Amino acid sequence: MMTGMNTETCGPAELAALREIFASRPDAVPPAGWEAVRSFEAEHGIVLPEPYRTFVAEICDGLRAGPPYYGLLPLAITPSDWGSDRPERLLAEPFPLTAAWLWEEDEEEAEEAVSGQEFEARMDSVFDHGSLLLGTDGCGMYWHLIVTGSQRGHIWLIDENGAIPFGTRPGTSLMPGTPGFAGWVTHWDQDRSWFADA
Repeated sequence: MMTGMNTETCGPAELAALREIFASRPDAVPPAGWEAVRSFEAEHGIVLPEPYRTFVAEICDGLRAGPPYYGLLPLAITPSDWGSDRPERLLAEPFPLTAAWLWEEDEEEAEEAVSGQEFEARMDSVFDHGSLLLGTDGCGMYWHLIVTGSQRGHIWLIDENGAIPFGTRPGTSLMPGTPGFAGWVTHWDQDRSWFADA
């Protein structure tokens, strides 16, 4: 079960931790500013979850060094390997999952779907609905910040094998840690493995 968090107000401790982590990074992109953040939100019909919203407006709008491995993307940018033939990203549509989904384990469901179209449509919605791309670890592994739906504020790793939430209680997830953007960044800054020990 995912733990709750405040996505409406930026906590001073989270903001201080993010400032400290990014202050010493010479390749940090300057913050986008509040006008750019509000314009992005109006364009997509969303309000970004905190503390990411304040982070992008006041601290940093991207970092080549990470997180993730190939860098934290600036607001509204997709990774170069995302593909131009993908469906339109609909940030205002709710993210459809509440728990991990490993589609390789759902092959039976795929076979039952009419020509696999329903299965493909469900997978597409996981990739393209209700999330903002934070970056990639390569090999089609993308980190998403959920911006709409019940998982708003949580970070998910979505790749060719499935979708896994980051930041749940140890023993209950493949990726335990402190949920949310600040928890995810802190986990990276401490050079900890994303995945639970096997």
